[in-house]
Amino acid sequence: MNSTIETIMKRVSVRAYDGRPIEADIKDAILKGALRAPTAGNLMLYSIIEVNDAVKKNTLARTCDNQPFIAGAPWVLLFLADYQRWYDYFLASDVEKFCARNGLTMRLPAEGDLMLACCDAIIAAQTAVIAADSLGVGSCYIGDIMENYAAHQTLFDLPRYTFPIYLLCLGYPDPKAQAAWKQTSRFDRKFIVFQDSYKRLKADEFAEMFRGETERRFKGRSDIEGAVNIGQQTYRGKFSADFAIEMNRSVRAIMQNWIKD
Repeated sequence: MNSTIETIMKRVSVRAYDGRPIEADIKDAILKGALRAPTAGNLMLYSIIEVNDAVKKNTLARTCDNQPFIAGAPWVLLFLADYQRWYDYFLASDVEKFCARNGLTMRLPAEGDLMLACCDAIIAAQTAVIAADSLGVGSCYIGDIMENYAAHQTLFDLPRYTFPIYLLCLGYPDPKAQAAWKQTSRFDRKFIVFQDSYKRLKADEFAEMFRGETERRFKGRSDIEGAVNIGQQTYRGKFSADFAIEMNRSVRAIMQNWIKD
C-alpha cells in the first residue's frame, strides 16, 4: 500500500486539537493542494475564506448546530461554491454588449451552474483534507454551514452567486483525545458499487447491510427510545431532526436567491 492510499484509509474526523498553531508553510502546502484539485473546465468555481476572527469563529460554533470545538480550531476554512467571480468578470468583459451584437441573450447563473460550482468546491475541500492529513494536520467537515443562510451571508458578506457548501476545521490532533477516536464503519462495497445500472436493495439486503451496526448500537435491546431498527433511529435523529429541517429551509432560500430572475 502506498503512502497516499494509507493516508486515505487511516483518516478520521478530528474535533480536538492540541492548541499548536499550524505553521505558515504547512498552511501554504495545504492551500496549494486544494488549488490543484480537479475543476470543471478549469474554471475553479469556488472560493476559500480563511476564518481567523475569533468573534466569527464563536458565531460559527453557535450557528453551525452548536459545536463549541469550531471556536477552538486553530484553522477554519470556509469553502464556497462561487459563480460570482465569473459573472462579475463577464460584466467587466462587456459580455452583455457581446451578446447584443451577436443576437444572444445574456443569461444568469442557473441551477446547473450551482451544482457544478458545488462539485468544484467539494473536490477542492477534500483535496485539502488529504493534503492536511498527509502533513499530520487533522480535520473535520462541518456541513451545518448550510444552515442559517441569512446569518452566514451577513457574517461573510456573501454575494448572490455564492453558496457556503462546507466549513473545514483543521489542527494538530490532541494526543490525549486520540485514544477515543475510532474509524466509523462503512457499508460493504456490494451495497454501494454497481455494474452498468442502479440496483435498489431489498429488505433482506438492508438487513445484511446494517447487521453489524445494528448489533453495535442495539446490543440485544429491542428498541432505542421507541426505534426498533436503524432506519427508524436515523429518520428521527438525522432526516427529520431540527437541524435537517433548518438545513433544507436554508438551502432552499439560497437556491431561490440564486435562480430568481
